[in-house]
Order: sequence, then structure tokens, then C-alpha cells
Amino acid sequence: MENKKIILTGDRPTGPLHIGHYVGSLKNRVMLQDEYNQFVMIADVQALTDNFENPEFVRANILEVMLDYLAVGIDPQKTTFFIQSMIPEIAELTIFYLNLVTVARLERNPTVKDEIRQKGMGANVTAGFLTYPVSQAADITIFKAHLVPVGQDQMPMIEQTAEIVHKFNRFYGEVLVEPKCLVPEFGGRLPGVDGKAKMSKSLGNAIYLKDSSDDVTKKIMSMYTDPGHLRVEDPGKIEGNAVFTYLDVFDANKEEVAELKAHYQRGGLGDVKLKKRLNEVLQAVLQPIRERREQFAKDPAQVLQLVQNGTQKARSVAAATMAEVKKAMKIDYF
Repeated sequence: MENKKIILTGDRPTGPLHIGHYVGSLKNRVMLQDEYNQFVMIADVQALTDNFENPEFVRANILEVMLDYLAVGIDPQKTTFFIQSMIPEIAELTIFYLNLVTVARLERNPTVKDEIRQKGMGANVTAGFLTYPVSQAADITIFKAHLVPVGQDQMPMIEQTAEIVHKFNRFYGEVLVEPKCLVPEFGGRLPGVDGKAKMSKSLGNAIYLKDSSDDVTKKIMSMYTDPGHLRVEDPGKIEGNAVFTYLDVFDANKEEVAELKAHYQRGGLGDVKLKKRLNEVLQAVLQPIRERREQFAKDPAQVLQLVQNGTQKARSVAAATMAEVKKAMKIDYF
């Protein structure tokens, strides 16, 4: 393996990726692939923890996610793409890790608690969903990843991975690498176009990388601003105003954005003008991504071949780590 630090990142194949994914991780993956030995996982096993009754939905979105990866510029010559379920060593390592984690600790994981509440699972949460931080720890450590790019809401997951690494190495010797979080410059979650904190397909409030120009315009023109800003001359609020949140992230001219905020707060600036500016900015970001996606979509078989090739490479790396793990645990019998 190249003498570079290893980075592990990925997404669940539960639909096409949106601009929240783009600012949260995808853009950084393009930059990181030249500096690190990068593995990008299509996390279908994790997707099945809350889509187990509809596996075809997960299967259909493998291609969608790969198209988005390629469209933003993640290069298969520089990055190893792989499908989580096709690396059986991950599942094997997960089983070993389950002995190192208590149920009480899993139930205290803030990320898991939040998702259980958001999905309304309550007492019906499955063992698979509750233990997915352990599976995620196996995803990361099977490749001995040094860095894991995550949003702030996912940091507890990496902290739990570090705990597992410490315990394993204490019992069996220094085999595993403790990963560090790499939080993007924009560490928060981009709100939906309706102003809600979470952008998601289920809420119908996301702008997708594959959206047409017309669809993007429609979504922007319907965006949440300040419900109290009824007339152009009225002073408006920028806190919680989704249009300004997006401008802060995507508009490179920070001085003009600051002037727009001041103008809006004192009154005399309409929401339509702001939305038109945001539309111009976002169209400029998304147009080249959309064009590249359309080109790759013309040959889906080739796209799937790329992820198959990457999965084979990832499997060999995982097998080497698992051999070390079994030797350390004294279960390398033959």
C-alpha cells in the first residue's frame, strides 16, 4: 500500500446525493484524494438497518451514488470505491468488536439516540440499528484509516470507534490504528429549503446534484426566508433564513453577502432578489456536476465496473488486516 495516510469515507445508498452532501464531504473528497490514500464506501449494510424490508431500494441506489461521486470529480484512479456488503471481513470484525462494547454504551451514543428519535423507532429499534456504530468501527479499522471526514453530528461515532480500538489494542496488542475526525470547514448541516434543520429525501426539502436547472430554480424560489418579512421595505431577519445560510456557504463574494445582510436587516431588500442571486450562484456550482453526471450515466455498466474493481482492491486490504487481527487474537489456527 502507498505510504500515505489512509482516509475512509462514504455514504448510504438511499437516494441521490444532495448539496448538503456536497458541502459536507464530497467537495473535500475531491481535494483529499491527491493527498491521501482514500477509500470511499457505499454503505449498503448500514442502509439496510432501516431499509431491511426494501433491499431493492438500496440496490437501485448503488448506481445513483456512484454517478454522484464521479460527477463531483472523485477519480477512480486516485480513490478506491467499494461496496460495504462485498467485504465480508467487515462483518467478521464487527462480530469480534461486539464483545468489546456494552449495550448501555451503544444506547448512550448521541448520534444513535438522535436517529432513533427522528425515525420514531422507540422500543422497536432493531439490534442491527443499535449496533451500527460497531459496524462503522469495523468499516474504518479494517482499512487502518487514520482520518475519517465527518460532520459534527457524527463525531460521537468516531469517538466510539476510538474506544473500541483502545480496548482491542489493550487486550491483544497494538494492531489497530486509532482514527481521527476530519471536520469540514462547513461543519454544520445545511438546512432544507423549507428551513428545517435536516435536508432529506423523506422531507422533500433537498436540492439534489442531479436536479435539472428548472428544478433547482423552483426549489430556490420556494425557499424559507423570514416569515415576518412581508414587504420589501420591512426589516428582515437573517437568523434562520435559509437563503442567507446558503449564500454564506456557496457565494464566494463574502463582502457583497455581508452588504446584503445589512441591507436586509434595515429593510428595502426583497426576498426575490436574494433568491435570484442564490439561483445564479448555485446553478454555476451544479451545472458542471450535472453535465458530468449525464455523461457517466450513458454507460452504467462501466460505472458499476469501476466500483467492482475498487471492491476487489479493498477486499485484499481488508483480508490483510483481518489476518493480523486473528493472529493477535490467537485464532489463526491453521
